[in-house]
Amino acid sequence: MTFAAFAPALRNGFVDWDDDKNFINNASYRGLGWIQLKWMWTTTLLGHWVPVTWMSVGLDYLVWGMDPFGYHLTNVLIHVANAVLFCVVALGLLGRGANVNPDEQNRILPGDQHVARYVGAATAALVFAVHPLRVESVAWITERRDVLSGLFYLLAVLSYVRDSRNAGAVAIWRRTWYWVSFGSFVLGLLSKAIVLTLPGVLIVLDVFPLRRIGAGAGGWQSGDSRRRLAEKAPFVLASLAVVPITLSAAKNAGNLGSVAVLGLLDRLAISCYGLIFYLHKTLVPLDLAPVYELSFPILLASAPYLISGLLVAAITVLAIISRRRRPALAAAWIVYVMTLLPVSGVFQNGIQIAADRYSYLPSLPLAMLAGTAAFVGLDATRRLHLGVALGLGIAGVIAVLGVLTWQQVGVWHDPERLWVHAVATSPSSAAHYNLANLRSQQSRWTEAIEHYQAAASIRPDWENIQVNWGSTLARQGKLDDAIAHYRAALRINPDNARAHFNWGNALFAAGQLDEAISHYREAVRLEPDLAEVYNNWGSALAQQGKWQEAAAQYREALRVRPNYPLASKNLEQALSRGGQGPLRLP
Repeated sequence: MTFAAFAPALRNGFVDWDDDKNFINNASYRGLGWIQLKWMWTTTLLGHWVPVTWMSVGLDYLVWGMDPFGYHLTNVLIHVANAVLFCVVALGLLGRGANVNPDEQNRILPGDQHVARYVGAATAALVFAVHPLRVESVAWITERRDVLSGLFYLLAVLSYVRDSRNAGAVAIWRRTWYWVSFGSFVLGLLSKAIVLTLPGVLIVLDVFPLRRIGAGAGGWQSGDSRRRLAEKAPFVLASLAVVPITLSAAKNAGNLGSVAVLGLLDRLAISCYGLIFYLHKTLVPLDLAPVYELSFPILLASAPYLISGLLVAAITVLAIISRRRRPALAAAWIVYVMTLLPVSGVFQNGIQIAADRYSYLPSLPLAMLAGTAAFVGLDATRRLHLGVALGLGIAGVIAVLGVLTWQQVGVWHDPERLWVHAVATSPSSAAHYNLANLRSQQSRWTEAIEHYQAAASIRPDWENIQVNWGSTLARQGKLDDAIAHYRAALRINPDNARAHFNWGNALFAAGQLDEAISHYREAVRLEPDLAEVYNNWGSALAQQGKWQEAAAQYREALRVRPNYPLASKNLEQALSRGGQGPLRLP
């Protein structure tokens, strides 16, 4: 059923939402040789350190080349595996919560409770797997890190639950399943650091439903409880090891919101908003979009933040009050909050206030609650027709989710569908900006300018809008207007290398070669690895007849990008001093 719901993804291509930077324009991941592996284990491209994820897409490249079908197929198959794993995990946890004899948990025994348990586990797995909120993680190739880290996360949980059958006094080094769990956790960390909260999740599971810590194990001070807490030490140390790497990667990419911009109360408000946002989208999965943009200033007294804060407080109080009679609610809420913490406003990362992909792991406890409700409902039903009606109701809900997922997968088919949908459902500066770029590529100038204007009105401090707006005008021959936008971009950020590069190109086209060269020089000072700048600098020098200097710049372009056909051709022309005809710009 999960494969069927996501089958349309196999017809999708790459999109211009990081797929271009990660795959289309990035040759570094293509293969599993020493050079590629070294890059995978050291890169923090776009603010992420995910070496195992890079290895998986490197393997995809060896099998499929640049055919997006294969990358999508791998994403879908991993997600299918996660659905199966979660079904098995849910089956075990429902059995423990209902006090089913652990020795009987893998046998289908006669009796209403076992039927209800299997239906509950299947319900939990399908609510998780075919929910439209999963689409962004599965249908977007860039988010391989979500499904792959989810695979290792679920393997770690499954192995840990299986290991829990051993007595607490059994030496850790003798427990194979414990080390399988730990090894899976480490692989998960190397796929995406979002799994770093797993040690806390395992402690929650130890309390309920495993009852290995706390009141169910003779109290928190008992020997068994202390041993169970101590065995989390390797997990905690592994988590702590990746935290500085993850924070450094995000900081270097400029993704982390500064404390000066977002204070403690702002971050708390954003976090509460996110907690309620994902609950709402889980219950009503409509108008999903690739970007839900954070608006400034943060108005703490506004209705969205106030209502979210009150709801979070109410649910927390309810979980505390009902923790003895309904421990599943308290356990699910704690795990939900815990797994959302790394992507909450506390560690604000990027321009979004929320993102569908962030719900991948936090949705597991919510789906577990749905499975528990199905289990309890069926177990309590003593009349056949009521049980059938409940079963049909569950099937109906899952069918609706599957249809919505099928439709949402189509949104990610190509950049056109993605950004038209984004502007229609959740207008943001990013959505307008990306649609404007697309319209500019299509030479639909009027529409492009309209969307740049809309993007700039939402986010006037984003210099890239001005840079690309200027480039669109330059392509129409409106060089003075284009230069005005490059100036605006540099007023926002004087260190924007692309603004200098494009300004230089406009001056080159106007024949003002010396001025163009000064902007090229400034661009490479700010970003030394822009091969296009060296190539165009060389072309400006060649137009002045300075062939040796031009050749030096072409060599710099090839040093930065060895496989750069245009620079190679221009270098050959400069060395031969042919000079016939204009040198082409990229």
